[in-house]
Amino acid sequence: MNEHCGWLDIILHTKDFLKCFLNNHHNLFYFLLCLIVFCETGLVVTPFLPGDSLLFTAGLLAGQPSNNLNVFVIVLLVLISALMGDN
Repeated sequence: MNEHCGWLDIILHTKDFLKCFLNNHHNLFYFLLCLIVFCETGLVVTPFLPGDSLLFTAGLLAGQPSNNLNVFVIVLLVLISALMGDN
């Protein structure tokens, strides 16, 4: 029962969960963002991944002053990931 309460809490308080996750694991966020963009661009079986909406969300999160994300790093990493996935 506690597992379900944890997932329900994450779903109901997504903003607080994302803020805590980004403050503690912003390098993991960069890695997951690059991995999803790379897979969506390069692999045939993964066009269902949310690339465009994920980029919009990453920019929105980088614009928040409380997060440790840098929008220029996101643009550079996503550009490199998309180019590597396309080749």
